Amino acid sequence: MTTPPSVTDEKWMREALLAAQNARTTGDVPVGAVIVQDDVEVCRAWNRKEELKNPLAHAETLALEMASRTLGRWRLTGCTLYVTLEPCVMCAGALVHARVDRVVYATPDPKTGAVHSLYSILGDSRLNHMPAITSGVLQDEASQMLKDFFRQLRS
Repeated sequence: MTTPPSVTDEKWMREALLAAQNARTTGDVPVGAVIVQDDVEVCRAWNRKEELKNPLAHAETLALEMASRTLGRWRLTGCTLYVTLEPCVMCAGALVHARVDRVVYATPDPKTGAVHSLYSILGDSRLNHMPAITSGVLQDEASQMLKDFFRQLRS
């Protein structure tokens, strides 16, 4: 189910963009994620695949792990994930399993996006959970950050 942006979505997406800057400093693709419950930050994470030498170290999966530890539960009902790039298949699957209530992402990922671009995992009624989805929040800023990163990487 796609929902319109809420009043606080821009605020939290700005925090996810700040988290994404941390990934850039270690050579990772600048993707940041923030998990929020009751308008309070639970945790934030960023891509750390290069830093940790771990293909599973996406911003979303790291945030889910940290939120589970912080909240003392694996079911993250009542939580919203803000992420700067549309989640991939792995991350979308993890979001379903974690029972996150809502996923807000900034920019689509035409190569690996699993929410709207290539697949619709979060909206698949055959699965046991379907979070609400909001997309396009601060899309221009997130897209530009990614373009700048890859432009610099190629030069």
